[in-house]
Amino acid sequence: MNDKTKFDDSAKSDDSESAAMTTSDSDLTPSAADKHHPLLKLVLELGPLLVFFFGNLRGDWLVQHFPALSALGGPLFVATALFMAATVTSLVVSKIMLGHLPLMPFVSGIVVVTFGALGIYLQNETFIKMKPTIINALFGVVLLGGLAFGRSLLGYVFNAAFQLDSEGWRKLTLRWGIFFLFLAVLNEVVWRGSNWYYLPDVKAADNLWVLFKVWGTMPITIIFTLSQMPLIMKHTVNPPAETEE
Repeated sequence: MNDKTKFDDSAKSDDSESAAMTTSDSDLTPSAADKHHPLLKLVLELGPLLVFFFGNLRGDWLVQHFPALSALGGPLFVATALFMAATVTSLVVSKIMLGHLPLMPFVSGIVVVTFGALGIYLQNETFIKMKPTIINALFGVVLLGGLAFGRSLLGYVFNAAFQLDSEGWRKLTLRWGIFFLFLAVLNEVVWRGSNWYYLPDVKAADNLWVLFKVWGTMPITIIFTLSQMPLIMKHTVNPPAETEE
């Protein structure tokens, strides 16, 4: 009888440990702020990228009208400084308006500021151009690594946009993890390829990479996101109705 009791207790312990290692649907419930500000989240995430594109496109004009910017270096360095400022601003606004810092923009912000500052200080564009590689590779490894430990981490990022069952989050996390690794490799191919093709014309190489970063990566990401809609629709669950007190 004692052996049976020990076996039952051991089974319950294993079940509780397994449950702790997996992502439950209740863990992925969005906050009220996330529900009420989806457009604000989109603007805060895309805004700094558009600032970066404008800064590189109009870098010479900005230096002419604001001579202090010339201390930063060429247009790409000016754009990077503006990108850093816009990223920090978006994080501050997120904290004030949403009450918390979104995970992926926060991690991206740390890499943006770190590698942007190194690039400007050393006047080395490699740090700037490798930043997307590092960010995407980091996200890919984290998402796939989370799955290895039974955690569908993507659900904590997109829970305000979608309500999926656990299986849906697992499949979506796997696909996004692979996609992030693809973006990391693609960025390396584009920036190193543009340098090989255009150098010593540094500006032409920079312009091609910036065009890819803003107008290449974004459409690719949108297309990939739309391609996941059948999976999202299949695994969407209706949120529980809120009871009025």
